[in-house]
Amino acid sequence: MMDKFEIIDFKALDGFPLNLWHFKSNNPPTKGPVLLVHGAGVRANIFNAPTDKNIIQFLAEDGYDVWLENWRASIDLEPNEWDLDVVAKNDHPAAVKKIVELTGYKEIKAIIHCQGSTSFMISVSMGLVPEVKTIISNAVSLHPVVPKWSVFKLKFLVPIVNTLFDYLNPQWGMEAPDFKTKILRKLVKVTHPEDDTMVGKFVSFTYGSGFPALWLLKNLNDETKEWIQHEFAEVPLSFFKHIRACINKGVLVPKNKKNGTSYAPEDFNTDARIALFGGIKNLCFLPESQKNTFEYLERLDPGVHRLYLLEEYSHLDVFFGKNSHIDVFPLMIAELNKP
Repeated sequence: MMDKFEIIDFKALDGFPLNLWHFKSNNPPTKGPVLLVHGAGVRANIFNAPTDKNIIQFLAEDGYDVWLENWRASIDLEPNEWDLDVVAKNDHPAAVKKIVELTGYKEIKAIIHCQGSTSFMISVSMGLVPEVKTIISNAVSLHPVVPKWSVFKLKFLVPIVNTLFDYLNPQWGMEAPDFKTKILRKLVKVTHPEDDTMVGKFVSFTYGSGFPALWLLKNLNDETKEWIQHEFAEVPLSFFKHIRACINKGVLVPKNKKNGTSYAPEDFNTDARIALFGGIKNLCFLPESQKNTFEYLERLDPGVHRLYLLEEYSHLDVFFGKNSHIDVFPLMIAELNKP
């Protein structure tokens, strides 16, 4: 399906090279642009799952002009030690401005996932993406909450692992290149008995507390389960240090935070309407993450925003579940289509 995308190179505001994937639909779009923003250690292609109908196809069929952002966490780009602040200040504002420039639309919409969502919401909080008027956020936004085992891993295991590695790479599940990665691969194999691929097990080891952590196996078709193995690679441990500080506070905070500073202030001001999605069975970020953000937004702006908690979904299967086009995407489209 790669031949259906036009790849457009652009630079973040600090000069880091990024790109946009522009979906070339068989039918010209009848609606404005929608930007899809991936999470950590994956890439734009994570939305391009081999399911009956993926989110890109679903949006295009509804008439949207679909754009995907490869920000600096993308495995298609040069590995780098990013954090949420750097991304929020430099990557998303540049991507939004590029789409506005190329399409001529002054307003756009966005679907944001995981650390693409947290970093994008920091951009929103800082007033850096005023062109974005409707936002669909999946899994986590302003208030990260994780399982207790993940808190333990972030506090005690990440510092130990960081003495040996600057990055973790689920591709080591397929091929461990040296002695220390072979040892880590054995540890993952022993501690993850679930019926998943070794890359899938490595993903769960890296990002959450479940078996698996980021999807329910019953939600994946066989082709998707195989495809996932090529969609995860390097993630820097520098990122985990920043998200750990946010989890400790229960809210997104700057990496070099001053006392009392958060990205969810009482004067949070945005023109965007935000629809929050969370899988009830998510073992990467608990559904309380989105509940807490919804309660915060509801206090500030009652009746404007929406919360959807999905009973039989986890983290990423919201997008590449075999029935997502039936259970999830129509809800997202309905929110995008609201005036």
